[in-house]
Amino acid sequence: MAWNPDQYHLYSDHRLRPALDLLSQVQLIKPLVIYDLGCGSGNVTSFLSKRWNESIVVGVDNSTEMLAKAKSDYPAIEWQHSDISEFDPSSAGHLIFSNAALHWLDDHETLLPNLLNKLIPGGVLAVQMPNNFQAPSHQLLYELAQSDRWQKRLGHLVRPAPVHKLEWYYDLLSPLVADLNLWETSYFQVLEGKNAVLEWTRGTALRPFLETLGDERERHIFEEEYAERLMEAYPQQEDGSTLYPFSRLFIVAQTADD
Repeated sequence: MAWNPDQYHLYSDHRLRPALDLLSQVQLIKPLVIYDLGCGSGNVTSFLSKRWNESIVVGVDNSTEMLAKAKSDYPAIEWQHSDISEFDPSSAGHLIFSNAALHWLDDHETLLPNLLNKLIPGGVLAVQMPNNFQAPSHQLLYELAQSDRWQKRLGHLVRPAPVHKLEWYYDLLSPLVADLNLWETSYFQVLEGKNAVLEWTRGTALRPFLETLGDERERHIFEEEYAERLMEAYPQQEDGSTLYPFSRLFIVAQTADD
């Protein structure tokens, strides 16, 4: 899927806040090697580099568009084009950081233990994932894609919610690590602009559906139908803003020292 850095960063302040909340819970003093998986355009990677300015920081992403933006804005940082599912670094990480990326992958029962195995003893895996898949913004999209008109073209894109409950991650990870910090936060986001939730999803959840519809007219029709449903679910307030609650799940797991 092609990513549009400009569209993704329309609400960059709201997207950045969870990453900084996650970063605040990483207590490492001097990690030597840091990987940012799903680094996108590199703004979060740059915060990692600033906090630990003597560390080797590597941003990893599979989007050429996002990495081009990252290389342009932060040329001093190392960038790698790779899928997270194939992440196999030559040097084990002291910190593997992933903000809003792992929810695009399935099979977390294999993925997360594999990432822990890429850490040095005492290393940290820090993950934030959107957990808003039951919200109207997502359910309305899935329902539309599975409607009679669009089922044949788009129904296959609807997948089970990829993020599990906190208890599931505790049961998976607690036997594998020395310290485990789990929490979930609902951000009460105030968005500006007409049909702001549509603009938000254009940068993320809506992308694969529009991309699958190659015909521009079809994309317009599908987006208009979705937009109407969103306006009912998320009406503008009297001041023109839109309230968009958004839930996110956080994991900070530290492996045992030798």
